Formats: sequence, C-alpha cells, structure tokens
Amino acid sequence: MATDHIRYDILAQEALRGVVRTVLADVAKKGLPGEHHFKITFATGAPGVRLSDRMRTQYPETMTIVLQHQFWDLDVGDDAFEVGLSFGGAPELLKIPFDAVTAFYDPAVQFGFQFETIEAGTASERGADAKPPQISVVPVKEVSTEPSNRDALPAPSADESAEPRSPPDGGMRGEVVRLDRFRKK
Repeated sequence: MATDHIRYDILAQEALRGVVRTVLADVAKKGLPGEHHFKITFATGAPGVRLSDRMRTQYPETMTIVLQHQFWDLDVGDDAFEVGLSFGGAPELLKIPFDAVTAFYDPAVQFGFQFETIEAGTASERGADAKPPQISVVPVKEVSTEPSNRDALPAPSADESAEPRSPPDGGMRGEVVRLDRFRKK
C-alpha cells in the first residue's frame, strides 16, 4: 500500500468536525430549528474536556449529551464548545473540544457522524500492514436520549459492506459510507 503523505483521513475528520462546529455555532446564535436536536458523544478523558469530578467518575470513558430542550450558555469556539446542562438536578458547565467528539447525531433527520481514533503518524510509521482509519457517515435509527457511557452510534464491524442493504426487521434503509472505499488498493 502506498504511503498517504497528505493524510486524507485527518483532513476528512477535520472537515466533518467543522460541520459539527458550524451547526452548533448556528444553534448558539439562532436556537434549534424545527425538530432538530443533537446527541453528542465525547471521550471524557480527552485533553481539554472540562467536566466535574462527579460526572467524570460516573462516565470515565465516554458520555453522550443531548442538546434539545434544557441546555444553556452554548458557546462555540474554534477548538471547543461549552454548554450548560443539568444532570440529576445539578447544573454543570461542560467544555468539550471538537477533537474529543466521537459521535454526532441528529435524530430529527436520522443523520450522524461517527469518528474513529486516528494516529498522528504516517502510514509507514503505523506499519505497512495497518488498516487505514475509517470515518463513517451513518444514517441510524433512534438511540437512547439519556446521557450514557455508551457510544451514540453503532460501530460498523470490519466485515460490513459499504453497500446499502435492508435491515432484517424491514425498517429504514441506511448506508454506511466509508472513505477508504474510494482509496486505491
């Protein structure tokens, strides 16, 4: 496999995180339009995450927050956003760097992004046999609205095809789009 000196995987993730940034900045200015609301999963131990010790103990790895009816002080910067939420009746002000976000989902239109962890080194530094990271754009069904330490979006398995297929329950049809589908092999 040829070495990716351009690092398309990192550029694609930055672009998708830019979508999240743009959407949240628009909501901070104008409020939530229509039925849109967001479920955002992030790594609680990532650098720059500001979270109370109580919440960090309860969610040591990941946490999903919901921005719908009861949030306040949404402030979006270049690298992070801050938002006030209530957990068990206790108000919390969270700061979440965009690099800590692992999933973004809008149930109103059943659309979301799921991010993979990307190593900063080149493909040759990761090893010639290492699989390139995958970034998924995933239309998904409804997930729990409660903050959770589980991912908001299902992780696609390694053997999943990128072709659309009907779910076994006859429900909505979705497609997982993987950027490495377009790479030369």
